[in-house]
Amino acid sequence: MHEDIPSEEWRAAESGTSERRPEDRVARIQADWRRERPDLDVSPQGVIGRLHSLAGRLTDELCLVYGRYGLGEGEFDVLCALRRAGAPYERAPGELAAYTMVTTGAMTKRIDRLERAGLVTRRRSADDQRGRIVALTTPGRELIDRAFTDHMRNERKLLDLMTPAEAAVLEQLLGSWLARLDGDRPPGNS
Repeated sequence: MHEDIPSEEWRAAESGTSERRPEDRVARIQADWRRERPDLDVSPQGVIGRLHSLAGRLTDELCLVYGRYGLGEGEFDVLCALRRAGAPYERAPGELAAYTMVTTGAMTKRIDRLERAGLVTRRRSADDQRGRIVALTTPGRELIDRAFTDHMRNERKLLDLMTPAEAAVLEQLLGSWLARLDGDRPPGNS
C-alpha cells in the first residue's frame, strides 16, 4: 500500500512514535472543539488546518522573493509560464490562463502590468489575426531567470527544514492525495 514511502518513517508515523512537538494552534483549536462538540471527529483539522496554515506561511515566504524583483505572485507565474515555453518564449493569453489557473480577465490584468513594465509584449497571432500572442522581452527573460534562480534557492531553504527522508515521504503523500482529488482531471502544469 505504501511501498514508495520509506518504511521507517511510515512505521513511526503510524505508531505515533515520531518526534512529538509542542501543542500548536491547530491542536488547541481541536481541543476546544473536542470539548464543545465531543460528538464530532475533529481529527481532520490536524492535517487540513496545518496544511492551510503552512500554505499561508509558504506563500508569504515565496512572495518575499517575488517582491525583490518587483513582481507579485501572479506576474511571477506568468513570466515562468512564458520562460518554460522555450524559445521564443511566447504563448497565447488563453494558454497562459490555463497554465496559471486564472480567468482570462485576471490574465489580461497581469499581462497589462507586465507589458507596462516592459517585461512582455503582445502581438497579433500569425495563425489567427483575432488572436494575440504574449512574449517575453529580453529584459523580461533576464529578470525571470534571476528571479527563478532566487526562488529555487528559497524553496530549497524552506524544504531543508525537513530531512531528505521526510521531504520524500511528504512529496509522495501529497502527490498521491492530489491525484486522488483530481480524479480523472489531467494533472496541472505547475
